[in-house]
Amino acid sequence: MVRLASIGPDNWREELAVREGQRRFVSDPNRLLARAYAYREQGAQAKLILNDGTPVGMLLYHDWPEAERYVFSQLLIDGRYQRQGFGLEAARLALEEMRADGRYAKVCLCYVEGDEPARLLYGKLGFTHTGETEEDEIVMELTL
Repeated sequence: MVRLASIGPDNWREELAVREGQRRFVSDPNRLLARAYAYREQGAQAKLILNDGTPVGMLLYHDWPEAERYVFSQLLIDGRYQRQGFGLEAARLALEEMRADGRYAKVCLCYVEGDEPARLLYGKLGFTHTGETEEDEIVMELTL
């Protein structure tokens, strides 16, 4: 069973990595944690993704009060555990947390152009393209 756990002093050192060919699309765990620190004043939520207690990935989301929305900032599934549905289930759980929080009605995210698995995953979750881009990243949005 997939669940999310807040990242803290006891679990931040998990050895997780994406496949070699994905590194241009997905940040490593250290960058995810650095971003969580940078966005701590915006309510950053860094989560470890666990499957029956085994760490399989990490994700991060935070508030964007000026735009009245959440930012689904990062999602990574370790290469050993990909293509098993963990990313989809973890993203659903994160979106449920945002819905339960209830401060914003929208979530936005960006994925790097050419990352077809990310595009498909976010489409399954109901995200749609906004038509906007940020450098080489495509912006998507979801109404909660």
